[in-house]
Amino acid sequence: MDFGLTDEQRMIVETTRAFVENELYPHELAVERTGHLPLELIKEIQSKAIEAGLYAANMPEEVGGAGLDTLTWLLYEKELGRANYALHWTCVARPSNILLAGNEEQRQRYLYPCIRGETWDCLAMTEPGAGSDLRGMKASAKEDGDDWILNGTKHFISHADIAGFTIAFMATGEEETPRGPKKRITAFFVDKGTKGFNVREGYRNVSHRGYTNAVLEFDDCRVNKRQILGEVHKGFDVANSWLGATRLQVASTCLGRAERALDHAVAYAAEREQFGQKIGKFQGISFKLADMAMELKAAELLTREAAWKYDLGAVTEADMSMAKLKATETLAFIADEAIQIHGGMGLMDELPLERIWRDARVERIWEGTSEIQRHIISRELLRRLGA
Repeated sequence: MDFGLTDEQRMIVETTRAFVENELYPHELAVERTGHLPLELIKEIQSKAIEAGLYAANMPEEVGGAGLDTLTWLLYEKELGRANYALHWTCVARPSNILLAGNEEQRQRYLYPCIRGETWDCLAMTEPGAGSDLRGMKASAKEDGDDWILNGTKHFISHADIAGFTIAFMATGEEETPRGPKKRITAFFVDKGTKGFNVREGYRNVSHRGYTNAVLEFDDCRVNKRQILGEVHKGFDVANSWLGATRLQVASTCLGRAERALDHAVAYAAEREQFGQKIGKFQGISFKLADMAMELKAAELLTREAAWKYDLGAVTEADMSMAKLKATETLAFIADEAIQIHGGMGLMDELPLERIWRDARVERIWEGTSEIQRHIISRELLRRLGA
């Protein structure tokens, strides 16, 4: 593995960071204080991101994206991750790569409009009674001729308020397994405005202000069989094939925020004076900085290795879980220590630290909790011995 960056990678990092600092940072405070990201601002920044070649950069070239390899994509994600989540995710959107699993008709209807910035997608898996245990979902779909009828509720669905459609995962039957019956899952495209499909406001969230969640309700919602993504009963196969790298995406955005928090802590320790000297001279502060830098380096190396192995086709579930687990927990550690170094000022919203600290909390929950990641890692270890 080559730890150095190519000229192209350095250019992408520099271009993305400059965009973040010039176009996103100036709007952070307003979004944080109001909890609202105006549509006109979204469109303004979106237009600039498209012009800069940063919009939908996670997508392959053949469908209109930048065609980045996994490592380069994650370097880009890290730079975007330095900013307020609502700003970078909504205004510099990266459509879900699960859209690539669609047939050409579905790509024309859903994928390409997302890449062009005409709409957004959202994934609907989580339910009030089924979070990590997706097989426990109660929302269901029943076949009716050439149609399927969907019923049930999904919640915590990110940015569903602005999305033009959802990809809803529904139970469509059961199969017998050695461990008992297991639900079969199918993924459906459902357009906003479809009769029986309602989107209502979700919950107020301590993390990622301006980045909304919603409750999706399906009440005898009828969709045609052409709106099935993948095959009937194969929804998990589609998800497992296309969504694995989202853990690396979460890891990378966390690295960006952790680095920003560490930079603030180092700068403050170098300039703040107490008891006649810079506070960075005190072991109580200097050792914190050393530990923060070491943990950040470890998290970044785990994430880069997983990206490198992903492109080689050698990545494992444990590799991606280790990266996600380490990066999210490192972000929480660094954010907390950065505030401690700043003292009371660290809690004021004039600095981004209290926001980074709040935002860090959700990262250990979504895209698989820290407990789920540890389960995946330990399961892979034990399987080698047949346990």
